Amino acid sequence: MLTHQRKNEILARLKREGQVIAKTLSESFGVSEDTIRRDLRELAAEGLLQRVHGGALPASPAVADFAQRQSIESDTKRAVAAAAAAMVSLGQVLILDGGTTAVEMARQLPRDLTATVVTHSPSIAVELVNHPGIEVIIIGGRLFKHSIVTVGTAAMEALSHIRADVYFMGVTGVHATAGLSTGDLEEAYMKRALAAHAAETVVMASSDKINAASPYMIGELSLASTIIVEKSTEAALIEPLAAAGVTVVMA
Repeated sequence: MLTHQRKNEILARLKREGQVIAKTLSESFGVSEDTIRRDLRELAAEGLLQRVHGGALPASPAVADFAQRQSIESDTKRAVAAAAAAMVSLGQVLILDGGTTAVEMARQLPRDLTATVVTHSPSIAVELVNHPGIEVIIIGGRLFKHSIVTVGTAAMEALSHIRADVYFMGVTGVHATAGLSTGDLEEAYMKRALAAHAAETVVMASSDKINAASPYMIGELSLASTIIVEKSTEAALIEPLAAAGVTVVMA
């Protein structure tokens, strides 16, 4: 089998099975594990998979910056955001993540809602200016321009006195065994800290982020109590999440 044929088969198995193991691939193709590891490195360099210890997982396609993602109008995004907004109760203290789905969620919060929103996203804060009953607390820190959110020690320190009812989290990868992940290390630390300061965490994710992984782990899947996905998401992708004890809401 030629190298490109082997790589195509690796990707096909990855799509079919959700993960591949280097040792198993080596035995199946009759080549050394070093050869398989080289294949995986090259495929990872092309952004076609995410390498993990012993093998690989599907790579999350969510790599565009905020401006590019904001320009993409999506019924899916609006549906997920609407389902998240419907979970908010009067008087709650919410932590609202950065990202385009979170911005859409802010837009869909009722104008007469009385609540407190804590956010490290200037975009969220601006979106809530015309909600008279919502008190907005902005977490300061270094601005990570890719996602337009604050990160770093100062941002995490600002969280120390906050206890929220629920954190609405955005991610780039949701995987039953690899957990919740994102594409930036400091963002991963920040999201983990935000989750630690809320009674429960709700993850908002489109179907292309399910059964996918990004380089930096936020936490185990159990960090989320609920995951909101679009209603067209394949059952095969949802079943492992539900089996792990997470409530899956179809939007």
